[in-house]
Amino acid sequence: MIDKREILAANPLLSGLPADVVEELMAVSVLKQLSDGECVYAQGDDGDGLFGVVQGRIRLSNSSRDGKELLVMLVEPGDWIGEVSLLDGLPRSLDAFAMGDCAVLFLPSARFNALLKSKPELYQYFIPMLCRKLRLALSYVEGVALFPLAARLAQRILELLRFYGVEDDKPGVLINVHLPQEDLAKMLGVSRQAISRELKRLEADGTIALAYGQLRVMNTVALQDELDRYV
Repeated sequence: MIDKREILAANPLLSGLPADVVEELMAVSVLKQLSDGECVYAQGDDGDGLFGVVQGRIRLSNSSRDGKELLVMLVEPGDWIGEVSLLDGLPRSLDAFAMGDCAVLFLPSARFNALLKSKPELYQYFIPMLCRKLRLALSYVEGVALFPLAARLAQRILELLRFYGVEDDKPGVLINVHLPQEDLAKMLGVSRQAISRELKRLEADGTIALAYGQLRVMNTVALQDELDRYV
């Protein structure tokens, strides 16, 4: 059985909270189970609360009117989503869908905002969430404006490596998340064919190794060099 107290206490962004605040958050939170592909919230929905990912992964994306999807990020257990709408009161700017069976901790906005109002010093624990995602968003904008696809792909692979990299009994470091080339293309807003060409080039250079839905980084320095040529 999942213990909500452990979830809140172990989260690196909230681990400094006073014990009484953790207890209050526990009291107002609800644990929700989600099946693969289930919608957590949709773009344009009201910001009804904050979600902490407990198990599984959440896919955050944005879609144009013609159905083109931009995959923004994959959210792992221990992270929080939905804080922007919670704090500014505006509708959701992204779609959030479960990847596989998931569990999320839901903190309703009304009671959460009441807690912040009674204890405004708590904002210091939630501002880092906004800053981290703002930095990430700015890096994506900078990449699209200034860098060629080769550098943007290297940057994204290095980010994925930082979040999902695991070492096993094989050479290199595995990015431990199902990562079809189509998803990488959606992350960078380009065609699958363009991503495929760049991945094959990196594989031929010995920088990465590809398998079905998997990517293994063989030479981190080479990836960083690819990015540094333009940064």
